[in-house]
Amino acid sequence: MDDPSYLKGRGAQFKPANRFLKESFVTEHLEGIDEDFVTNPHTQIFHEHPKKIINKVDSPDLGMAYSMNPYQGCEHGCIYCYARNTHEYYGFSAGLDFESKIIAKVNAPVILEKQLMEPSWTVSPIMLSGNTDCYQPLERKLALTRKMIAVLLKYRHPVGIITKNSLICRDIDLLKELAAEKLVSVMISITSLDENLRRVMEPRTASSQKRLATVEALSSNGIPVGVMTAPIIPGLNHHEIPNLIKAAADHGALTAGMTVVRLNGAVSKIFEDWLKKNFPDRFPKVWNQICSLHGGSVNDSQFGRRMAGEGNISDIIHQIYRHSKRKYLHGRSMPPMDLTKFRRGGNLSLF
Repeated sequence: MDDPSYLKGRGAQFKPANRFLKESFVTEHLEGIDEDFVTNPHTQIFHEHPKKIINKVDSPDLGMAYSMNPYQGCEHGCIYCYARNTHEYYGFSAGLDFESKIIAKVNAPVILEKQLMEPSWTVSPIMLSGNTDCYQPLERKLALTRKMIAVLLKYRHPVGIITKNSLICRDIDLLKELAAEKLVSVMISITSLDENLRRVMEPRTASSQKRLATVEALSSNGIPVGVMTAPIIPGLNHHEIPNLIKAAADHGALTAGMTVVRLNGAVSKIFEDWLKKNFPDRFPKVWNQICSLHGGSVNDSQFGRRMAGEGNISDIIHQIYRHSKRKYLHGRSMPPMDLTKFRRGGNLSLF
């Protein structure tokens, strides 16, 4: 990208209007502005003190019953991220605000312990995070995720973790203890081995080689790990599926998962702007193929179809994925978690 106005290090390039606000400053029509209105923002941190941190997941196609997210917003800036829309509930933009105004739930470890101690709590694996990345850059300073994992270890509670940041290696000491009790599984998100694509699509994330090294580090320490090759975007990274899964298998991955891209709410405008600026020659092809996955629209909320897609292109993607998984991950799988280890009273429990 040679455009001097392009905000390097950011995914979104503007702030779309917030659907919940009657009035707001927007940067969608810059042709009428005679001075710089969009600048690369500095990251701001906001503290929040929620009353609960474990959330019930009702969606039938997410494969998890509960999730918890210590951070809202994500400095990684992944252009396709469906979590962008949730930033609007806080009065912010799903664009630049999502990746520059980060909300930290600073009491998350305390609230987690409180919820696990409730008599009504029934042990079930919890996904950490499921929305924004629990190992995004701010975690290096606040260590909320590490403290939450320590609470889970204390109570011997099962957890699934998904991240695309190599910072998770900092917590291998805790994860090894959980793995010894069959209480943890980790998925490392790897969307492309092409660093030129990764730099603009996921600008503040670890490189693909660092992520593969992370898979290897976790695997070598006995921590069950797989890769999530998501989202698959036809015309951009769909052809990488075999190489992604082979590389993951070579580094010790036990399984792989995938979803196709969907662009709900403000994400559709943000992604469209990004795609036109970074891949103008491919824009019509990529955009039309995304539409073909979701009944003619990039916006899709239909359970089942929204994650898997439908039609000829979806069929091709899933055939490539199934073949690659059979070829490179045959005979491997994630071990089941042991739900019998849960200690409601923590280390002080006699039962």
